[in-house]
Amino acid sequence: MLAAIKRFLADVGERDDPLKGSDEELQLAAAALLFHVIAVDGVVSAEERAMLTALLARRFALAPVDVGSLVKAAETADAEAVDLFTFTSVLKRRMEPAERERVVEMMWKLVYADGSVHELEDNVVWRVAELLGVPSRQRVLLKKAVRGDAG
Repeated sequence: MLAAIKRFLADVGERDDPLKGSDEELQLAAAALLFHVIAVDGVVSAEERAMLTALLARRFALAPVDVGSLVKAAETADAEAVDLFTFTSVLKRRMEPAERERVVEMMWKLVYADGSVHELEDNVVWRVAELLGVPSRQRVLLKKAVRGDAG
């Protein structure tokens, strides 16, 4: 798994064809961004980890064992990454705008999973949305919608 992560990080910048790359690379890029959101404040709560697992399992139709492996790989990839562009560039090339908005929505769900919003979490969602090409207005609407659902 570690070799696959290193290969992914090395290959990401070399791809010009948006169709190149596996579904696993797409999943890892999304999962690493989502993991970054829950880890950026220095505390990964049980609620955040459970929400991450549920979101990834639902989004990618993964079995529990597969989603567990993906979360572990995402944690490693996030720790080894030097920037967010490594992951957002994959998503921007391979996802339609509506799918990228869904990633931002998932990020907001993770931000609200533990019942509090840390300024670093808010900032990461803002930066990722910008890198994904999600308009500011849409990012704010998604935040309000998720905040309303979170109560």
